[in-house]
Amino acid sequence: MSTLNHKDLGLTDASCSCESHAHKSERIAESSGLTTTFQVSGMTCAHCVKSVTAEVGQVVGAETVDVQLVPGGVSLVSVSSAGPLDPAAVAAAIDEAGYVLVTATP
Repeated sequence: MSTLNHKDLGLTDASCSCESHAHKSERIAESSGLTTTFQVSGMTCAHCVKSVTAEVGQVVGAETVDVQLVPGGVSLVSVSSAGPLDPAAVAAAIDEAGYVLVTATP
């Protein structure tokens, strides 16, 4: 049985309207290949990071998801993959998490 250790990155924002601040940011896996960065608006705390990380991590081809949180601004979501990701699938995952895709850059 494997145990994951999560490090608290101190991303909790007291002004956040999320229900729980107990969630922590996490990396999905180590990557090898292409990294695409998406600008996402509406994220305010670690719970937001966890939601986006979980949804985008389920996109076919996604190997790692790393979020640079800018509370109340435009956060950067970097997704590493072996090849190009389906932009519509990433946009749908971000929407499913409850946030807005602003742009994507390879």
